[in-house]
Amino acid sequence: MNHSSTPLPPLDPLRAFEAAARTGSFSAAAELLNLTHGAVSRQVGKLEHWLGRRLFERQARGVSLTPDGQRLYLRTTEAFALIAESADRWVEQNRGSVVRLTSIPSICGLWLIPRLAQLEAGNPPLRIDLRVEHRSADLDSDGIDLAIRCGRGGMPGRQSVQLFEEYCFPIAAPALATVVGEGEAARLLDWPLIHDSDASGWRAWFAAQGLDYKPRRQDRRFEDYNLVLDAAAHGLGIALARPPLVQEVLASKRVVPVDPRKALNTVAYWLDRPDGKLRPAAMELARRIMRAADLDAGAMDGFIGVKTRD
Repeated sequence: MNHSSTPLPPLDPLRAFEAAARTGSFSAAAELLNLTHGAVSRQVGKLEHWLGRRLFERQARGVSLTPDGQRLYLRTTEAFALIAESADRWVEQNRGSVVRLTSIPSICGLWLIPRLAQLEAGNPPLRIDLRVEHRSADLDSDGIDLAIRCGRGGMPGRQSVQLFEEYCFPIAAPALATVVGEGEAARLLDWPLIHDSDASGWRAWFAAQGLDYKPRRQDRRFEDYNLVLDAAAHGLGIALARPPLVQEVLASKRVVPVDPRKALNTVAYWLDRPDGKLRPAAMELARRIMRAADLDAGAMDGFIGVKTRD
């Protein structure tokens, strides 16, 4: 075959090859690239035909690189890394240090939006591309720089730092709070309890008071914590205040505390980033988010990958 007019291998097959080599599977590569298994197989076959060499040994479970494939993979990853590094510098200059940040609706609406102008201001100025996701995003394939999530511990393939924990307490609309009054924790079970998709907060709160709680028919469940707060403000039941998401709604007096006792929730808030080196703009935003959460310098340096001096 005459390659005089196409001295470089076709790029789409190269991307499919690199993803399959990195994951060890055509299926995993297909999911990563948002393609079908057959499309990845065809792209790899096209590259093998172009080179005139076999790059993979097809096996029952996944694929493995041939010696020729190993050599091409090393060169391909080096080339892609060089292109990515150069592209990052150009893109940051052209778009004014845009940082892609993702989180779930409740964190976006109740914690990030009130702080967005402050997080973007400063030297250098940043522009946050805020992406609202109901589920945890795939940082690598979605091109996300940073993510704030609510959960339990770190996640595989990410670097994580805990931003803050939740010491929850019951809240309700002022009129309902007056009717509920003061007394033993068990009195709250006389009223509908409101929670989001995870009722672990209520279980933790009642457990701290020596009581067992299981969601009941009269209780109300909403997928998003914003709706939990709205339901409580409209007198539909008792919800849990989840600091630091409730400062503004408490200040507005739409809801008020029903019981002063607090309990540590089993979930916490985490700042995540992909493995590898952060872009300078993403590193700066990570520092600003961690300062807003009152993290110490050691935690900040550990998360962004800066080695502290002895």
